[in-house]
Amino acid sequence: MSVYIGFGTNLGDRLGYIKQALEQIAALPETRIIQVSSIYETAPVGFADQGNFLNGVCRLATSLSPDALLQALLAIEDHLGRVRTVRWGPRTIDLDILFYGDLIIRQSKLTIPHPAIADRGFVLYPLQEIAASFIHPELGESIASLVCHFQQRHQGEVPPVVVLQKVILNTVSCG
Repeated sequence: MSVYIGFGTNLGDRLGYIKQALEQIAALPETRIIQVSSIYETAPVGFADQGNFLNGVCRLATSLSPDALLQALLAIEDHLGRVRTVRWGPRTIDLDILFYGDLIIRQSKLTIPHPAIADRGFVLYPLQEIAASFIHPELGESIASLVCHFQQRHQGEVPPVVVLQKVILNTVSCG
Protein backbone atom coordinates (compact mmCIF):
# COMPACT_ATOMS: atom_id res chain seq x y z
CA MET A 1 0.00 0.00 0.00
CA SER A 2 1.27 3.49 -0.79
CA VAL A 3 1.38 5.68 2.31
CA TYR A 4 2.43 9.29 2.83
CA ILE A 5 4.02 10.31 6.14
CA GLY A 6 4.58 13.90 7.19
CA PHE A 7 7.52 14.61 9.47
CA GLY A 8 8.68 17.66 11.39
CA THR A 9 11.09 18.76 14.10
CA ASN A 10 12.16 21.98 15.79
CA LEU A 11 14.42 20.89 18.65
CA GLY A 12 18.10 20.02 18.81
CA ASP A 13 19.79 18.50 15.76
CA ARG A 14 16.77 18.84 13.49
CA LEU A 15 18.35 17.19 10.43
CA GLY A 16 19.75 14.46 12.65
CA TYR A 17 16.28 13.68 14.04
CA ILE A 18 14.83 13.54 10.53
CA LYS A 19 17.59 11.21 9.35
CA GLN A 20 17.14 8.92 12.36
CA ALA A 21 13.36 8.86 11.94
CA LEU A 22 13.65 7.97 8.23
CA GLU A 23 16.20 5.25 9.01
CA GLN A 24 13.86 3.76 11.61
CA ILE A 25 10.87 3.95 9.25
CA ALA A 26 12.93 2.23 6.52
CA ALA A 27 13.78 -0.54 9.02
CA LEU A 28 10.12 -1.34 9.78
CA PRO A 29 9.00 -4.81 8.69
CA GLU A 30 7.21 -5.03 5.34
CA THR A 31 8.02 -1.36 4.70
CA ARG A 32 10.31 0.57 2.40
CA ILE A 33 10.71 4.24 1.68
CA ILE A 34 9.99 5.02 -1.97
CA GLN A 35 10.52 8.78 -2.03
CA VAL A 36 11.39 11.68 0.28
CA SER A 37 10.62 15.33 -0.41
CA SER A 38 13.02 18.17 0.08
CA ILE A 39 13.27 19.51 3.62
CA TYR A 40 11.44 22.80 4.22
CA GLU A 41 11.96 25.32 7.00
CA THR A 42 8.65 26.64 8.28
CA ALA A 43 7.34 28.93 10.98
CA PRO A 44 5.41 27.25 13.80
CA VAL A 45 1.62 26.95 13.55
CA GLY A 46 -0.71 27.07 16.55
CA PHE A 47 1.79 27.65 19.35
CA ALA A 48 3.98 30.44 17.96
CA ASP A 49 6.46 30.86 20.84
CA GLN A 50 8.98 28.29 19.58
CA GLY A 51 11.67 27.83 16.95
CA ASN A 52 11.15 27.16 13.25
CA PHE A 53 10.47 23.62 12.07
CA LEU A 54 12.07 21.47 9.46
CA ASN A 55 9.32 19.55 7.64
CA GLY A 56 8.97 17.08 4.81
CA VAL A 57 6.98 14.14 3.49
CA CYS A 58 7.97 10.62 2.55
CA ARG A 59 6.14 7.99 0.55
CA LEU A 60 6.25 4.41 1.76
CA ALA A 61 5.26 1.04 0.43
CA THR A 62 4.06 -1.03 3.36
CA SER A 63 2.01 -4.09 4.21
CA LEU A 64 1.55 -2.91 7.79
CA SER A 65 -2.02 -2.10 8.74
CA PRO A 66 -2.82 1.54 9.47
CA ASP A 67 -3.01 0.76 13.20
CA ALA A 68 0.28 -1.16 13.20
CA LEU A 69 1.97 1.66 11.27
CA LEU A 70 0.63 4.26 13.71
CA GLN A 71 1.98 2.26 16.67
CA ALA A 72 5.38 1.93 14.95
CA LEU A 73 5.53 5.69 14.25
CA LEU A 74 4.60 6.50 17.86
CA ALA A 75 7.37 4.15 19.04
CA ILE A 76 9.87 5.96 16.78
CA GLU A 77 8.76 9.31 18.21
CA ASP A 78 9.21 7.96 21.74
CA HIS A 79 12.63 6.50 20.89
CA LEU A 80 13.73 9.90 19.56
CA GLY A 81 12.67 11.67 22.76
CA ARG A 82 9.31 13.17 21.77
CA VAL A 83 7.57 14.61 24.83
CA ARG A 84 3.95 15.75 24.51
CA THR A 85 3.41 18.69 26.86
CA VAL A 86 1.97 21.57 24.80
CA ARG A 87 -0.37 21.01 21.85
CA TRP A 88 1.51 22.00 18.66
CA GLY A 89 4.53 22.66 20.89
CA PRO A 90 8.23 21.98 20.36
CA ARG A 91 9.23 18.44 19.47
CA THR A 92 12.22 16.34 18.54
CA ILE A 93 10.17 14.58 15.86
CA ASP A 94 6.57 14.41 14.75
CA LEU A 95 5.42 11.65 12.39
CA ASP A 96 1.90 11.78 10.94
CA ILE A 97 0.14 9.42 8.56
CA LEU A 98 -1.21 11.80 5.93
CA PHE A 99 -2.67 9.25 3.51
CA TYR A 100 -2.87 5.46 3.54
CA GLY A 101 -3.76 4.73 -0.08
CA ASP A 102 -7.27 6.03 -0.56
CA LEU A 103 -8.55 4.77 2.81
CA ILE A 104 -10.76 6.94 4.95
CA ILE A 105 -10.50 6.06 8.66
CA ARG A 106 -12.23 7.84 11.53
CA GLN A 107 -11.22 6.36 14.89
CA SER A 108 -10.54 7.96 18.25
CA LYS A 109 -6.75 7.55 17.88
CA LEU A 110 -6.40 7.51 14.09
CA THR A 111 -7.85 9.78 11.41
CA ILE A 112 -6.85 9.23 7.79
CA PRO A 113 -6.54 11.33 5.71
CA HIS A 114 -4.95 13.64 8.25
CA PRO A 115 -7.66 16.26 8.88
CA ALA A 116 -5.47 19.37 8.55
CA ILE A 117 -3.70 18.66 5.24
CA ALA A 118 -5.49 21.35 3.21
CA ASP A 119 -4.65 24.02 5.83
CA ARG A 120 -0.97 23.27 6.34
CA GLY A 121 1.59 24.69 3.94
CA PHE A 122 4.32 22.74 5.71
CA VAL A 123 2.55 19.56 4.57
CA LEU A 124 1.18 20.68 1.19
CA TYR A 125 4.42 22.02 -0.31
CA PRO A 126 6.54 18.90 0.29
CA LEU A 127 3.57 16.65 -0.57
CA GLN A 128 3.10 18.47 -3.88
CA GLU A 129 6.76 17.88 -4.66
CA ILE A 130 6.37 14.09 -4.56
CA ALA A 131 2.64 13.57 -5.18
CA ALA A 132 1.17 16.56 -7.07
CA SER A 133 -1.40 14.43 -8.90
CA PHE A 134 -2.48 12.35 -5.88
CA ILE A 135 -6.22 12.82 -5.30
CA HIS A 136 -7.30 13.51 -1.72
CA PRO A 137 -9.87 10.73 -1.12
CA GLU A 138 -12.28 12.94 0.83
CA LEU A 139 -11.89 16.27 -0.94
CA GLY A 140 -11.67 14.80 -4.46
CA GLU A 141 -8.93 17.27 -5.46
CA SER A 142 -5.30 16.77 -6.40
CA ILE A 143 -2.54 17.93 -4.08
CA ALA A 144 -1.54 20.51 -6.72
CA SER A 145 -5.09 21.92 -6.63
CA LEU A 146 -5.06 22.01 -2.82
CA VAL A 147 -1.79 23.97 -2.94
CA CYS A 148 -3.38 26.50 -5.31
CA HIS A 149 -6.35 26.93 -2.96
CA PHE A 150 -3.98 27.28 -0.01
CA GLN A 151 -1.97 29.97 -1.81
CA GLN A 152 -5.16 31.89 -2.64
CA ARG A 153 -6.25 31.82 1.02
CA HIS A 154 -2.79 32.83 2.27
CA GLN A 155 -1.75 35.49 -0.23
CA GLY A 156 1.13 37.57 1.07
CA GLU A 157 2.40 34.90 3.46
CA VAL A 158 5.92 33.67 2.96
CA PRO A 159 5.82 30.05 1.72
CA PRO A 160 8.03 27.40 3.32
CA VAL A 161 11.67 27.64 2.26
CA VAL A 162 13.54 24.61 0.90
CA VAL A 163 16.68 24.09 2.98
CA LEU A 164 17.76 20.69 1.72
CA GLN A 165 16.82 19.31 -1.69
CA LYS A 166 16.24 15.56 -1.66
CA VAL A 167 19.72 14.90 -0.29
CA ILE A 168 18.42 13.12 2.79
CA LEU A 169 17.21 10.15 0.71
CA ASN A 170 20.79 9.36 -0.29
CA THR A 171 21.68 8.83 3.37
CA VAL A 172 18.81 6.45 4.17
CA SER A 173 18.60 2.80 3.26
CA CYS A 174 15.34 2.53 1.34
CA GLY A 175 15.29 -1.24 0.87
